[in-house]
Amino acid sequence: MPGVQTPGSSHVRPLPAMIGSVRQALSVARKDLAIELRTKESLNAAGAFAIAILLLLSFVFDVTSEETRNIAGGLLWLVFAFAGALVFNRGFARELPNECLDALLASPLSRASLLIGKAIANLAMLLVVEFVSLIVFGIFYDIRWWLHPGELAAAFVLATWGISVVGAVFGALTVNLRLRELMLPVIIYPLLIPLLIAAIEITNLLFSAQPSQADQLLWGRLLIVFDVVFTALALLLADTILIT
Repeated sequence: MPGVQTPGSSHVRPLPAMIGSVRQALSVARKDLAIELRTKESLNAAGAFAIAILLLLSFVFDVTSEETRNIAGGLLWLVFAFAGALVFNRGFARELPNECLDALLASPLSRASLLIGKAIANLAMLLVVEFVSLIVFGIFYDIRWWLHPGELAAAFVLATWGISVVGAVFGALTVNLRLRELMLPVIIYPLLIPLLIAAIEITNLLFSAQPSQADQLLWGRLLIVFDVVFTALALLLADTILIT
């Protein structure tokens, strides 16, 4: 009846809105990935950069030494972090021609969905670059990364999501800057230090012969906390970040 509110209905009504927001975010991600598959601008640039740096570093370090094996995770994630900047720079910059970004902001699409959709697209592209780089890394550095595939995949997804969210947020903030290609890395890398430390440590553990379960859980929890905090901040501050 009109005016009658059943118990718990206030908790049910937001559910369709949440489902709609998820669909909007996935639509944005699909749109970005479709454009990327057609142009391959970010994938080619980030992939070529990552592979080239890994090849160059293989000549700098003695790949057969135990010291190199101990820092293998650090080399890998530093390459991923720098390659990620090439992906983030294009995320919102591709919307600038023909005022597409203004059209998106003026549409019924929620700004939180737009931001998370960009992050999902970043995640997908970075995971592709990371997988290809990991194959090259295993060949040239003689690292048997496939010994713990499940744990390694979980660590890569958690760490890459954190990088993707931060990249999407600051990609939106710097999209109108003339020197955004320089400013974006300068801003995001200090924020990514805790995540990169956790990713490096857990990757080194998984590359070792007998990884410590306790240490894996510790660094894994740090990755989860980082992801939750920055995803929540992105959702809460989306309207402020994406100012028309």
